[in-house]
Parts: sequence; C-alpha cells; structure tokens
Amino acid sequence: MDARVQDVIDAVTAEGERHDADEPDRLKRWRVLEPEAGRLVWFLVHLVKARDIVEIGTAHGVSTLWLAEAARTTGGQVRSVDLDLDAQAVALRHLTTAGLADQVRFVVGDGGALLAGVPDDSVDLLFLDAERTEYPGWWPHPVRVLRPGGVLIADNARSHPSEIAPLRRLIEQDSRLVTTTLDTGKGALVATRI
Repeated sequence: MDARVQDVIDAVTAEGERHDADEPDRLKRWRVLEPEAGRLVWFLVHLVKARDIVEIGTAHGVSTLWLAEAARTTGGQVRSVDLDLDAQAVALRHLTTAGLADQVRFVVGDGGALLAGVPDDSVDLLFLDAERTEYPGWWPHPVRVLRPGGVLIADNARSHPSEIAPLRRLIEQDSRLVTTTLDTGKGALVATRI
C-alpha cells in the first residue's frame, strides 16, 4: 500500500466518522468503509488479479481509494457507479490527492441499469455497497457479468443481515457461485463464480 494513498484513506475515514457521529439522517451520512473491510477488498483485487472492477456505491470514495490502489498494481480500472454526482465529485478530489484519479471512471446512474449493460463474463470483481434492498432486483446481472473465478462482495452482511438476506438466498441458490460471510468491518458477503 502506497503511503500517500494510506494517508488519504486515513484522513477521509476519520473525517467521515466525525461527520457520521453527528448526522442523524442515514442518507446524509458518509458511511465510509471500515479500514479492515477496505483491506479485504484491496486484498481480493490482488488475489484474483482483477483488472475490470465495478463498484456500485461510490459515496465519498473510501472504498474507491482501496480498489483503485489495488487496480494500479494489477493494471486494472475501476468503474464506480453512484446516483450522487456531488459525492462522486468529493471522491474524485480524494482520488486526485492520492494520485489515483486515472484508475477510476465515474458513472452517474443506477447500479442495476449499469450491470444490465455489462457483457457476460467480463467483470473480475464486483463490489456492492449501495442500497442493499435494490440488489435482488438486479439479479441475474451480478452473477452474469462475473467471469469464472471472479468475485462478488456485498458490504454490510452483518450490520444489516435482513436487507442482505434476499441477495444471500439468490447467491446460495445459484450453482455457479460459492459463498461465505466474513466478519470483517460490518460484514462482507463474498462469493466467487466457479
């Protein structure tokens, strides 16, 4: 991990935690990815040598920083999708400060609509960190777009288990996927396509 990138991640994470502590409205919180969860997605990008990385849910870009840093090593690119253009502008500033702006292409729009247009078997790593209740409506695209050996990660598997449960059922019923849940951060539902 590049020290400059880690410094930006640490600063944005600390700022997000301070902001969220005083914000009662869930939708106005930054909801930054916890450091141990960031390290997990960073590791998984390296593990599968991911080059085509899709992130749904940019927020303020902490997860984007982790993904982009790993993508720089693998020669990959991150497509980060969010409905909030202002949040993506903030994320771009953080990425520019970290020297990672060239690793990310931002897309303003709906994650499900983006996935519907992605070719079969083309994504190496798909990171879902958006409105969890939307994920089942995107099915079968999350698995269709994954290449064999590709990885799907859904954040908040332990903090919001009832909201993740419909996605978990779809994954567990799909014979193309092997899955587990990790206690890292707020919990990560991780599946790989076999």
